[in-house]
Amino acid sequence: MKRHGMFVVGRMLFSAIVLFAGCASSDLVEIWSDASFQPPPMKKMLVIAAARNPARRRLWEDAFSSALEKHDVAATPSYRLFPDALPDTSQVLQSVQSNGFDGVLVTRRRANEVKTQYLQGSETSDQNVRYDRRNDRFETYYVDVASAGYIDSTQIDIRTIDVWSTRSRGHMIWSATSNTSEPNDVDEVRPKIAKLVMAELTQDGIISPRRK
Repeated sequence: MKRHGMFVVGRMLFSAIVLFAGCASSDLVEIWSDASFQPPPMKKMLVIAAARNPARRRLWEDAFSSALEKHDVAATPSYRLFPDALPDTSQVLQSVQSNGFDGVLVTRRRANEVKTQYLQGSETSDQNVRYDRRNDRFETYYVDVASAGYIDSTQIDIRTIDVWSTRSRGHMIWSATSNTSEPNDVDEVRPKIAKLVMAELTQDGIISPRRK
């Protein structure tokens, strides 16, 4: 058995990165909650997605409304009350009073960030088999394959989610920022972020646990 060294400079991990690029991961950071908030949990909420694009606004409002309804919250997307444009502050206040909302969830997108990191090179061994005519037998040998280090850049989609209580003249009781890396499929990202937010709101007693 012989071992031969052969170094090939290249990005051997490139294919793996391409394959996993579509699998965006989301997490919540900068989570804040008002410790003075007391139950009962919210039961009727207005959901506002501050998006200029009407379709995106509706999709995000529907995603959070659907998630809230699984926690016994009667959630209303703002586009049902204000289909033509996002409501301003006075319209929101009037809607809260006339519809009896005890909470308002507001989500908005922030400017994307680019995360840059250096990925260390690595070395692996590939096993190969060849026929040795002289000895009339097959021989196993190994080839050392080295990948060069390189700089990788990742786009981070950032969104802010705030929850306001309408009690005592209204005040913010919860806030968080969601970070999603390489969000190629936004349809897949929306329910993930909504689920993360619901888990935190449940833990803080702002909404009821999910129905079984």
